[in-house]
Amino acid sequence: MTRKSQARNSLAAPALHTQGRIKLRVLGTAISLLEELRIGAEKDLGMDIEFDNQDFLTAQHKAALEPMTYDIYDQCFHNLDIVWYWRAVQPIDIDRIPLWDEITDLTKTGRIGPNARIGQGDAPVTKLFVQPNLALDEKPSRWISMLPTTHNFDSFAYKTDAANSNQMTSWAALLDPHWHGHAALVNEPAIGIFDAALAAQAAGLMTFKNLGNMSVEEIDRLLDILEERKKSGFFKGFWRSAEEAANLMTKADTQIQSMWSLGISTLNLRGVPVELANPVEGYRAWHGGLCLSKRLSGRMLDAAYEYLNWWISGWPGAVVARQGYYMSTPQRSRPHMTVAEWDYWYEGMPAATDLCGPDGLVRIRTGAVRSGGSYWQRSNSIAVWNTTMDEHNYLLRRWMQFAAA
Repeated sequence: MTRKSQARNSLAAPALHTQGRIKLRVLGTAISLLEELRIGAEKDLGMDIEFDNQDFLTAQHKAALEPMTYDIYDQCFHNLDIVWYWRAVQPIDIDRIPLWDEITDLTKTGRIGPNARIGQGDAPVTKLFVQPNLALDEKPSRWISMLPTTHNFDSFAYKTDAANSNQMTSWAALLDPHWHGHAALVNEPAIGIFDAALAAQAAGLMTFKNLGNMSVEEIDRLLDILEERKKSGFFKGFWRSAEEAANLMTKADTQIQSMWSLGISTLNLRGVPVELANPVEGYRAWHGGLCLSKRLSGRMLDAAYEYLNWWISGWPGAVVARQGYYMSTPQRSRPHMTVAEWDYWYEGMPAATDLCGPDGLVRIRTGAVRSGGSYWQRSNSIAVWNTTMDEHNYLLRRWMQFAAA
């Protein structure tokens, strides 16, 4: 069975193609708006797909205030609060998602396995189910806020010619004076704040009552620490995209920094010796998904559901796996991956062959092992999820002051 015919089987909710060719507009970020996926969706679904690729903050602002400019919002759970508050997106009916029962428990319950820690902050389950009053919480219902798709477990990266894995077992390394002038941080408040907080707590600089929901006093103290280091020249730079992160390590002599999987993949392609740390404190996790614009109805809503079901049907999950991301229906992706790909990306085993990224270029060399082990090991080591805290507006103001310091 071809990939196209698989996408058109009973797992899909077909659009009603009665008035010309459908065009779906997808708003999101570079995390999942890959050209390979756009082309694949057009071929498989028989509709035009237009990607609106923005940074996190721009995408969130546009999603909340301009719902007429997109059909699907591809985002992370921690970006959901503001968009949901403005009622810019509509609930998703899981009765129209045939593979709902196959989506992993990481989303539905917050953990995979009975002994796994759920992680502080915005675990997806806390914002997954829509209640009769349109509130979001973990109580199961027929309606969800977004369809869970890609996710990952992030930490920080370091150049292996400057340090070895035995020196990089804790988030404390990210603020270690040894790296003065050679460190970098992601410049996105709802993400960078947790990298910094995990590092500050691990280094014994401060503690938090609730890492996932800091008080004003805790935010102030942490930002004071970061501002002091920035003014002293500790940070080499700050970045907002994986490409910028990779450039800092390639061109700016950064030795240690916040890092996303796509940045690691880019650095591997450039031949930069880099490794993602496996900190004992746990990962900073994130989970993405797809939302439906409130404007959708009728034929366009049918088409949007077809796109949602296509995303979790198998082949798209194999594509995102090749840049280091996991899919909420991993067993659907497995048949679309080689044995070597599955063993490396999901099982944590050494690469049996060179492995390519979504663009067909070699990203992983034979013998390499993914940091942190298997998907199931990594998913059971989550310290905190990317989160929009109660004091998010205050954090934004303080972060802007820090960025300008």
